Amino acid sequence: MSKKQKTNFLCNNCGYEALRWLGRCPSCQEWNTLQEFSVGNKSRSGSVSVRAASRPVAITEVESAEESRWPTGMAELDRVLGGGIIQGSLILIGGEPGIGKSTMLLQVSAALARSGGKVLYVTGEESSRQISLRAHRVNALDTSVLLLAEHDFFAVETAIREHKPDFVIIDSIQTLFNDQFSSSPGTVSQVRECTAGLMRLAKETGCSVLLVGHVTKDGSLAGPKTLEHMVDCVLYFEGDRHHTFRLVRCVKNRFGATNEIGVFLMTTAGLNPVDNPSELFLSQHSSRQAGSVVTATLEGTRPLLVEIQALVAGSGYATPRRMADGVDHNRTALLLAVLDKRAGLHLQDHDAYINVVGGVQVSEPAVDLAVILAVASAFRERPLPRNMIAVGEVGLTGEVRAVARLDQRLREAAKLGFAQAVVPRVECVVPPNFNVIPADTVSEAIDAAFGGDKDS
Repeated sequence: MSKKQKTNFLCNNCGYEALRWLGRCPSCQEWNTLQEFSVGNKSRSGSVSVRAASRPVAITEVESAEESRWPTGMAELDRVLGGGIIQGSLILIGGEPGIGKSTMLLQVSAALARSGGKVLYVTGEESSRQISLRAHRVNALDTSVLLLAEHDFFAVETAIREHKPDFVIIDSIQTLFNDQFSSSPGTVSQVRECTAGLMRLAKETGCSVLLVGHVTKDGSLAGPKTLEHMVDCVLYFEGDRHHTFRLVRCVKNRFGATNEIGVFLMTTAGLNPVDNPSELFLSQHSSRQAGSVVTATLEGTRPLLVEIQALVAGSGYATPRRMADGVDHNRTALLLAVLDKRAGLHLQDHDAYINVVGGVQVSEPAVDLAVILAVASAFRERPLPRNMIAVGEVGLTGEVRAVARLDQRLREAAKLGFAQAVVPRVECVVPPNFNVIPADTVSEAIDAAFGGDKDS
């Protein structure tokens, strides 16, 4: 008589593993989330995989040859990835529904196929016919792109081993399921085990795997945090439905720099890379208006010029409203307090609204000075010079602090026709015919910005 197979219980919500069934998970305190699974499951063929034990080696004996990269056919995406896709890597792409993830990956599939690669596109959310219709629309047809409409992980594994593709696209990881687990597709255990299986396949066969991941209501990737730890690269697909541009942001990359961004335009024929995103975001910055200031922010290694607008209006309530779109709300409240205390702009009875034009999300403190000057301009109803930018971090004592790579920011501004900048008092390389206005405090920056208005 065979020995009874051992079973454990796994929480579908947080991944907690228990030796016996519990009505309530001790980790996340949710009820009825523990699912039974078998420990040491055999494969479908009935054989147990045996792997030879690996031995430790000296780090000096490990080959350190540079990894070869495969260009995706999109220069902006290659920038984010660090030059292309590494063989055998696992890449996770997340984003809002309808933002363009599948469209971009279909275009990438065709570009990889045209450059000699073999692509297996696994779709779990759409039929092969739907994918084909989109491929016709975006001109992404190639005989080396194979479509597979499948949810079963073992069927996908069989197809990968049989056809030996160079690239595998899973759209999406939440639709795959492993029938060795009784939980539903998209649960913690299913996502974790299917990703682990794809990772093993990528390392064994050398194919690169691109996973599409769902996001939650707050914009973070759905599923266990283990998913982001397991993959080699994590990309977020961002954008506003009311604008045509899309951003691909890298937040993890084992083979390149993080926090790089790629900018694309969404058209009826698919996604088109944007070579000069600063020009795109400043396309309507022509007339001088009170409350408008341009700043230079860094996204990875790329300087990006964006316009910050402010509106200050009398408040009809005891507590004035503070609203910010594109910049951190708490940081904006702090800067308004600095303006009130250190610069003498009394805003207690005024509502203040801050907006970054184009729907861009800016997080670095180097835009503090631009927010300060935009609010001051709106409050005084006096526009700043059209050819001026402002860059600098602002402290609680009202000082203007240095920012990283100021030279690079000024070069980008000069390239787009700006001629002067209000910056912290630091040493930097100034572009030719460019005027730098240094400031130590917020008050000095405001006086210098309005006093330097010679472009009327």
